[in-house]
Formats: sequence, structure tokens, C-alpha cells
Amino acid sequence: MNVVDSSGWLEYFADGPNAAFFAPVIEATRELLVPTVGLYEVFKRVLQQRGTEQALQTIASMQQGRIVDLTAALALSAATVSLEHRLPMADSIMLATARLHGATLWTQDSDFQGIQGVRYVAKQ
Repeated sequence: MNVVDSSGWLEYFADGPNAAFFAPVIEATRELLVPTVGLYEVFKRVLQQRGTEQALQTIASMQQGRIVDLTAALALSAATVSLEHRLPMADSIMLATARLHGATLWTQDSDFQGIQGVRYVAKQ
């Protein structure tokens, strides 16, 4: 199972330099978990930069994976992860979601560099 951080989704949709790093994971939808916080972050950014229609199309693509809601248990786990790794809220939710499901977290966010269970590529 895999979780792609918002930075990875945005890189993929923008066809940025690291898009090929994320493409195989994003396109393997049967193995893809999508935390609701990722929907929020990606929708907000695409809405801001490209408008409503493009933002909705982006979210429709993300929903090909299995959506993982933020439950009370996941929120508490994320808070612990946040303190352990000094991560912001959304990042800690992403990592806690991946850990809960035994998944790998894919990202280009340097906050995750060196954390076990994370596949990190430097942003270009």
C-alpha cells in the first residue's frame, strides 16, 4: 500500500521534474490510499492556481484510490507522530495514515527526509 503526500500529487498533476517518481505509485490505484487531508491540500492549491473545474478534475483523479478519513484514533496517532518527528499537522496525518495501513509514504517534502517508511526524492 502507498500514500502520496500532497507535494507528490501536485508534482504529478503539474508534470514537474519529479512527476515520474510519483507516477507509478499514483497510477497503481488498487494500492493507493488517499488521506482526506491530502484532498483538502491539493484541492485548495489547484483551485487557487487553476480554478474550480481543474480542481474538481484533480480530486476526481485522487478519488480513484481508497479515501482514508481522519478518525479520532488516527488524529491521536498523528499528534504523537507530530511530536516524535516535529512535523506539521497535515504531514503528521499523512505519515500516521501510512503507518496505520503498513503503507509507504511517497514525498518530495524535505520534512520527511530520513524517516522510516518514507520514500523521499529531493524537489528539483
